[in-house]
Amino acid sequence: MPEPRRRPGGDRQGRSGGSGGSGQRRGPRRRSAQTPAQRARHADPARAVAFRVLRQVDTDEAFANLVLPGALRSAGLGGRDAAFATELTYGTLRLQGLYDAVVESAASRPAAEIDGPVLTVLRLGAHQLLGMRVPDHAAVSATVALAREQVGQGAAGFVNAVLRRVSEQDRDDWVARLVEPVDDPVARLALEHSHPEWVVRALRAALVSSRGAEVGDAELGRLLAAHNTPGPLTLVARPGLGADGELGEVGARPAPVAPTAWELPQGDPGALAAVREGRAAVQDAGSQLLTLALASAPLDGPDEQWLDLCAGPGGKAGLLAALAAGAGASLRANEVSEHRAELVRHTLVGPVHAGARVEVTVGDGREVGAAQPGTYDRVLVDAPCTGLGALRRRPEARWRRSPQDLTTLGPLQRELLGSALQATRPGGLVAYATCSPHLAETELVVRDVLKRHPGVEQVDVRPLLLDRAGEPLTGLGPGPSAQLWPHLHGTDGMFVALLRLPGRSLG
Repeated sequence: MPEPRRRPGGDRQGRSGGSGGSGQRRGPRRRSAQTPAQRARHADPARAVAFRVLRQVDTDEAFANLVLPGALRSAGLGGRDAAFATELTYGTLRLQGLYDAVVESAASRPAAEIDGPVLTVLRLGAHQLLGMRVPDHAAVSATVALAREQVGQGAAGFVNAVLRRVSEQDRDDWVARLVEPVDDPVARLALEHSHPEWVVRALRAALVSSRGAEVGDAELGRLLAAHNTPGPLTLVARPGLGADGELGEVGARPAPVAPTAWELPQGDPGALAAVREGRAAVQDAGSQLLTLALASAPLDGPDEQWLDLCAGPGGKAGLLAALAAGAGASLRANEVSEHRAELVRHTLVGPVHAGARVEVTVGDGREVGAAQPGTYDRVLVDAPCTGLGALRRRPEARWRRSPQDLTTLGPLQRELLGSALQATRPGGLVAYATCSPHLAETELVVRDVLKRHPGVEQVDVRPLLLDRAGEPLTGLGPGPSAQLWPHLHGTDGMFVALLRLPGRSLG
């Protein structure tokens, strides 16, 4: 039998040091010993911040990672309060699908029939009860106070009744109860790990393509669980700018998965001088790996002009600029949006100050090939995509995206890659990358474009994806493209294919 669960308590408002591990709450139930007069009358600032951010995500299609920092600053939250609000926000977003199913059962009505603000409050309460180390009485009392303050007195009674039913079982018991009548194993995993079913089916197909037909439910479950586990805060030390020593001095640790990657265990990266000055930046190790692969691939002939075709918001362009400077090349960073182009300019400050030759342009990447045919030696196409590879960092993407998005993104991805090939000189290199493992955005795009350009050679990119020790990563798929996985490599689910132009003009 499993050992008895022990559940740590929180402070007087039910805070704790986070959810720990997978975020699943463990320990015996703690029932409320409070009288009505002792219960919270007002919502505390951390829960109020989480509520407001989730409402922005729900109604304005905002991204939590963009609005939460400002909300925390506006509320004057730091330390444990900021950590609590952050976990409450992201944890609720990640497990929204599961919590909606729990709420539906506890409320005896479909989640779609519950008013949006009330449903948001219930999701927040469910996460405290089932996903965090918050005592039951504190979770219910504080969430009822939040409903009273943010929605109204009438909602408070409903929230109180529903959350008390939710608190009668822990998360394991709720999952077992909800999946019991579901026969389809993919649908069961989708519910258990809180992903839309179409996403789970797409991820399973991508896993089978990359890892082989032996992929089973266990590995698929590990991938889904990785999406629900916050990844490390990873920084890139842009080569040649002297950031490595500084990052080590402030407690950052060299990450094993990429030679330029560092992990910051705690603290605000924006407070670091190297980050403020653009010599380092927050960047997932997967993005670093594919950028390094393009820059290090063998190339015959001149190596003087590089292009980042879809550069916004500038993370890969910043690393490319530093690498280009070391190779004696110049970089053009192109972005279709003026606002995002300004973000690119901001992130390029460090490399530019260090002497990198960079031009930021605003324009449609689909038109660059026709305007500048045969011009560039190395080209990166970091194509717009569904973002299904970054669900651990952008959990709202799983609920915001739909299969219909592929009908719009697919033609755009193909046109951008075609433009990149046209813009590349004979013998030059193009890296096509997406932060999505969906086959419709990865292998199928490359296959279709290669049919239109029969002379283009696909180069095996896997030997170029090297860890800090200089060894090729494993588990990247059969090649010649490579697929990174959160549960295997600890990175976002980045895809990259490397294409070499034939030694003649494409016309």
